Amino acid sequence: MIRLLTVDDQALIRSALRSIIDREPDLEVVAEAVNGAEAVAQARLHTPDVVLMDIRMPGMDGVAATREIVAGAQPPTVLILTTFDLDEYVHACLRAGASGFLLKDTDPAGIVAAVRAAYAGDAILSPGVTRRLIASYVDAPAPDAELPADLTARETDVLRAIARGLSNAEIGRELFVGETTVKTHVTAILAKLGVRDRLQAVILAYECGLVRPRSS
Repeated sequence: MIRLLTVDDQALIRSALRSIIDREPDLEVVAEAVNGAEAVAQARLHTPDVVLMDIRMPGMDGVAATREIVAGAQPPTVLILTTFDLDEYVHACLRAGASGFLLKDTDPAGIVAAVRAAYAGDAILSPGVTRRLIASYVDAPAPDAELPADLTARETDVLRAIARGLSNAEIGRELFVGETTVKTHVTAILAKLGVRDRLQAVILAYECGLVRPRSS
């Protein structure tokens, strides 16, 4: 069972999310919160697997709440709920440790799929919206950012594929290796980069210039 915490100051949004999630046999909303401070408290109390986090809320916003939640022991995956085009805080949330985001107009099937992907540690990187978002805030590589020297050529290929939004299965087909082998490479990449998840790895790939915004 995948346990979720939903965070939004609008009761209608929380109700809609609960309705969507409660229809799935493997998903369960274990707590709700109306602002960031309550989200931090509920995350500590209920230890959810995935947090669906709004950004603009009274008091503590989603950026500060995300930073506090992911700093804890065995933190949950945080997915940001955003309107994207209007939300200037998304970049800060990614910096704070969020692992992905959902548009607030995402259809129910897309929300369910994203939650399951987040829990599994798989890609929440659509070839369009997500990479466009990442590219928009790392539009030039940091001059002092470098990838670890011990990243192998194959691991570098896998990282580039992840940055293009490919799933493990798609990477396996492209590189002519099994999905289990891809998962092994991904685990090694995350460890060598010192990041928690695929999205943070992609951000670092952009910052280091391994992937260029214009090529995405």
